[in-house]
Amino acid sequence: MSFDRYGSDVLSSATPAPVPHRRRPVSRPQPAERGLVVEDVETGWVGAVVRVEKSGGMHVVVLEDRARRRRTFPLGPGFWVDGEPVELTAPVTSTAPAAPTRTASGSRAVANVRARVARGSRIWVEGKHDAELVEKVWGDDLRIEGVVVELLDGVDNLSEALEDFGPTAERKVGVLVDHLVPGSKETRLVAEALRGVRPGTVMVLGHPYVDVWQAVRPERVGLDAWPVIERGTEWKRGILRELGWPASEQADVARGWQRILGTVRTYADLEPSLLGRVEELIDFVTAD
Repeated sequence: MSFDRYGSDVLSSATPAPVPHRRRPVSRPQPAERGLVVEDVETGWVGAVVRVEKSGGMHVVVLEDRARRRRTFPLGPGFWVDGEPVELTAPVTSTAPAAPTRTASGSRAVANVRARVARGSRIWVEGKHDAELVEKVWGDDLRIEGVVVELLDGVDNLSEALEDFGPTAERKVGVLVDHLVPGSKETRLVAEALRGVRPGTVMVLGHPYVDVWQAVRPERVGLDAWPVIERGTEWKRGILRELGWPASEQADVARGWQRILGTVRTYADLEPSLLGRVEELIDFVTAD
């Protein structure tokens, strides 16, 4: 029943009943999150929050109405949200970095998943630099799949390593070889090592580069193309000299590689001829 402040007889001389005192509603704090629809009490402007920014030494909120017109208002009291008074405050932003949605290899990132127990199958690479590059780009994928990458220390050791490992259908080996091109020493050594190996237990793939350094796109280190190093010159030291980096000691080679590796962020910084080979090897050793 509604209250009639004048009584039932407007001509009556009786003293009217007192009007109940209503408390003025108190504004509640409301973060000005993007998309929040608010009304400016003074002007009646209704719009969604587009952004909060600092202008002229004060925080303001930009609202956009249905016609996509925008107006700017001082952040603070004087707004309504869902029929209630509010005091708009700056939205709280997290300082923690957002979790990546993709791994460096381009695969979908899977959060809160423990590494799988290592499979019997392995991926072999020729040297430490190959292993570090594979780890940087495919490390997350390999841990989820339970694949271990091991050093072969040169394709010269492939035949002996396969004999010792004894690959089977349940314990397969995928091998990544540098400079695996027709007529090369590496091609001959691989052919010799695969004689007598059971089909389907070993896959050897390679890239055409003299060294895995060349699998990094040259523009990552400020080059248009990797330079050609003359015969008789140690390739890695020749590359460092071309780059203008120290190259007199083995420690310089190690530091130079770390500088190159540091420029690699994702698979997009590598040449496709390496990417495809590594992906094939992972598929091979993880196939049931």
